[in-house]
Amino acid sequence: MAASMTTLSCFKLRICLSFCLVGLTLAQLQPSTFYDNRCPKALVTIKAAVNLAVLKERRMAASLLRLHFHDCFVQGCDASVLLDDTANFTGERSALPNRSSLRGFNVIENIKSALEFICPGVVSCADILAVAARDSVVALGGTWWDVNLGRRDSRTASLTDANNDLPAPFLDLGNIITAFSNKGFTVQDMVALSGAHTIGKARCTNFRSRIYNETNIDPSFAKSMQEICPISGGGNNLASLDVSTTIDQFDNRYFTDLVNKKGLLHSDQVLFNNGSTDSQVQNYVNNPTLFQTDFAKAMVKMGQLSPLISPNAMMFAALATTSLSSASLLSPNYYGHSCPQALSTIRRVVENAVQREPRMGASLLRLHFHDCFVNGCDGSILLDPTSTIDSEKNASSNKNSVRGFEVVDEIKEAVDKACGKPVVSCADILAVAARDSVVALGGPRWKVRLGRRDSTTASLDDANNNLPAPFFSISQLISNFKNHGLNEKDLVVLSGAHTIGFARCFFFKDHIYNDTNINPKFAKKLKYICPRKGGNPDILAPLDTASAARFDAAYYGDLVHKKGVLHSDQELLNSDSTDGLVKKYSYDAEGFYKDFAKSMVKMGNIKPLTGNHGEIRLNCRKVNQYH
Repeated sequence: MAASMTTLSCFKLRICLSFCLVGLTLAQLQPSTFYDNRCPKALVTIKAAVNLAVLKERRMAASLLRLHFHDCFVQGCDASVLLDDTANFTGERSALPNRSSLRGFNVIENIKSALEFICPGVVSCADILAVAARDSVVALGGTWWDVNLGRRDSRTASLTDANNDLPAPFLDLGNIITAFSNKGFTVQDMVALSGAHTIGKARCTNFRSRIYNETNIDPSFAKSMQEICPISGGGNNLASLDVSTTIDQFDNRYFTDLVNKKGLLHSDQVLFNNGSTDSQVQNYVNNPTLFQTDFAKAMVKMGQLSPLISPNAMMFAALATTSLSSASLLSPNYYGHSCPQALSTIRRVVENAVQREPRMGASLLRLHFHDCFVNGCDGSILLDPTSTIDSEKNASSNKNSVRGFEVVDEIKEAVDKACGKPVVSCADILAVAARDSVVALGGPRWKVRLGRRDSTTASLDDANNNLPAPFFSISQLISNFKNHGLNEKDLVVLSGAHTIGFARCFFFKDHIYNDTNINPKFAKKLKYICPRKGGNPDILAPLDTASAARFDAAYYGDLVHKKGVLHSDQELLNSDSTDGLVKKYSYDAEGFYKDFAKSMVKMGNIKPLTGNHGEIRLNCRKVNQYH
């Protein structure tokens, strides 16, 4: 049936003619690509609706985040919190922690309606809650994480479980730890997730006892709260959970409030009250990146609480296994018999192009990066727009930025002529041209594994969502690379590609005017070519201040001296987990070369099309049916 087991409304139970699979393992939840085939615009639709709702009312982000919390803590992440009362059960909205408190239901219903219009009966309300929570955090400047998908919606709700399982605002530390432990969380998870109170508001009825009766509270803070929350009456009056000036920003200031004895709820302040969690609170005060990283990990963990699994998730898992094995079908000698001249032909054209313009080496390398990070290394970035293809060339990270397409065309023509027929895929051309560009500028050589086929489609939405942006924080960069199967070392190593090439003023303006972790003289130099107002947003600056036309390790030396051109570059020297590698590569070029080659091979193995999947394009800019 088209509707499957997803409810047509998130609030009303509809009986559909299909089987309900309950109790399957959480490992069967799948990454954010779960809806790519059945509803490819699902995630971008949710994101747009969340951004609009938060734009109208900043507090809505906290409300949507809280809905996901209160859903997962009762029977697991199954959207039971959304169900209205029926003759058979009383919904969870009436529970003491939820009554006159939970909100955002209208936003969820709007999202569900929009998704039902474009792909009826596909996206569950439980998945909507999980994605909306993530997008709400991002909308207020917080970290991004990959939301596992494939949940189905519960047929029932439990008022009793909601009253018993949701942690109350008056709990002491021991009881809070127990409440989270009962759901499989560590103490570290609990403290990190409590950081969600850096946004949102609380009702007077939930903090009145604290501000009038407790002693571990700043007196002036208590007095200001008493003006909002009188000793009697005004139970629904609201106060911000984060008392700083950043109540609408997802940051670490909540923990600073705790250190200053300005936690609004009793359950907040017990996290810093001469107890076992004091040190973790202080760590988050001192290291905001650590908080964002731990919060993202804990949110992924929370989203996996007892989900109901879709049968399509099992199908997806089988497909994923097939996809993973595709990389093993690639081989450095793939064209040894069908076109032995292929690699030498590509190298000749690349060397000539780089000799004409050294910058072209960086451009060809970047094409391969931006191809692989969007649905795998399949040549999709090369496709021009058509009536059915929304070209990735128009994505925000690519528009007026990616280049080298003419060189790829030249390579394709030369290779097909050398082979006598179209044997070599455009995806393989990108992979080999990236390697040959690095070598042409003095960098390392590696064996490129070959045998990829070309995609017959492209995705502008995925390009906008999956490519790492120049304004990303270190936690966002780590999450982004992790989503593509790349670890923190790969992130640092592959970022070294910025030892060649240029960046547009548009991409580094915020860094040179607003960031503090930048060399003042260096910032002043860049401001000369990139004024705060006016000027040419396309004016270029070299990403490597000393040797932009030579592939070396000077990029890391720039970071050590706070001369990273992009915010995302300098962030690599702003984290305990990546600082060491940056410093190592700044003086160990040989180590950088060796690791860069390994990570390029790893990146080139991201979801290749092999066997009978995809095609060998006759023209790299068009799928064969349009040629």
